[in-house]
Amino acid sequence: MGDDNVYSYVPSRTGYTLADQVAQQALKHHTSNYIAYTFLDRGSDERQYCSPGIDLPVCSVMRSKYGAYPEYHTSLDDLSFISPVGLKGSYEVMQKCIELIEKNVVYRSTTLCEPQLGKRGLYPNLSTKESKNIAFNMMNLIAYADGKNDLINISEKMGTYAGDLEPLVTALLEHNLLEVVDQ
Repeated sequence: MGDDNVYSYVPSRTGYTLADQVAQQALKHHTSNYIAYTFLDRGSDERQYCSPGIDLPVCSVMRSKYGAYPEYHTSLDDLSFISPVGLKGSYEVMQKCIELIEKNVVYRSTTLCEPQLGKRGLYPNLSTKESKNIAFNMMNLIAYADGKNDLINISEKMGTYAGDLEPLVTALLEHNLLEVVDQ
């Protein structure tokens, strides 16, 4: 995780666990590039943790993929391979993963049909491109908040980063337009 090379991702056996979704969101929205491998390219702990009968939702996020760089498992695979910039970048991606896990909740709209946002002060008085996008995203968030979709699933449908929806979720919760579904 500490080198300067491109990020790498190896999915879990199923490829659609929460760990997979979180890793892909963080990599897609917080790195300039990453290499997505398949589970067939596994070779680390995910081999054991994802075995039938164990089935832990484990994927791997790394910079240089194990076995894909000449220093791997040699005496050259030492601290000189690590850089402060690479280590900091990886720390930030892992921090985003943890934040996404903590924020990933299932929400349900509390109103039938689209609610009137204006009377709640949630619709902009001045129309700008940014304010229009906020209102549009708020309505899309409400539309997908059916009590079945979690925040990551909703963000994927909307084509945005789940963490960017947090201010909208907060506003909708404060106005009792969304509720958290206990899982």
